[in-house]
Amino acid sequence: MDREWGSKPGSGGAASAQNEAIDRRERLRRLALETIDLAKDPYFMRNHLGSYECKLCLTLHNNEGNYLAHTQGKRHQTNLAKRAAREAKEAPAQPQPHKRKVSVRKSVKIGRPGYRVTKQFDPETKQRSLLFQIEYPEIEDLAKPRHRFMSSYEQRVQPFDKRYQYLLFAADPYEIIAFKVPSTEIDKTPPKFFTHWDPDSKMFTVSLFNICSTASYVFRCDLAQRLTV
Repeated sequence: MDREWGSKPGSGGAASAQNEAIDRRERLRRLALETIDLAKDPYFMRNHLGSYECKLCLTLHNNEGNYLAHTQGKRHQTNLAKRAAREAKEAPAQPQPHKRKVSVRKSVKIGRPGYRVTKQFDPETKQRSLLFQIEYPEIEDLAKPRHRFMSSYEQRVQPFDKRYQYLLFAADPYEIIAFKVPSTEIDKTPPKFFTHWDPDSKMFTVSLFNICSTASYVFRCDLAQRLTV
């Protein structure tokens, strides 16, 4: 018994390309009927002859199902992408949000402040510490000194050395000064670490302890080293 090659016995002949295209359009039509609301489609139009047109692709369709199948096809989707790209190109540029100008206050620096650094030792915890006392007799009214730690990666004055970090002090109109201290963990539990600004004596005090409690550890500081950063 003869049968067409390319199909299973009893299943009939292999589907032709035309039949596959018809079946594909029918599946797309059913899918579109379930998901698309024609009332909201700006390109759907019914003409005076009772047929339907796609205003985007300028195509004619016999019924709504054929139009919906068309909307799922490559031609319609390509034209949609082109229309969106053209509208985006022709759309007026959105105005940039207004950026508030921040005026940078410039003050004339009067030099570096005086300072004292005292090495201390706690016999109970075996911790060594440093006491910084920075004098700002000409500090601006209502101003308060500030301090922060800076890693060796951040500064650009000395060659990088991961063994050290810098403790910076700043207060207008004085220059910023920095002290080079070992890059060890600081014990910031009160009262081990504290800062105090005395507006009467114009002195800013910072005390810090290293976290290490071994007696053989030395908290070294190059007191002569000051940086303007």
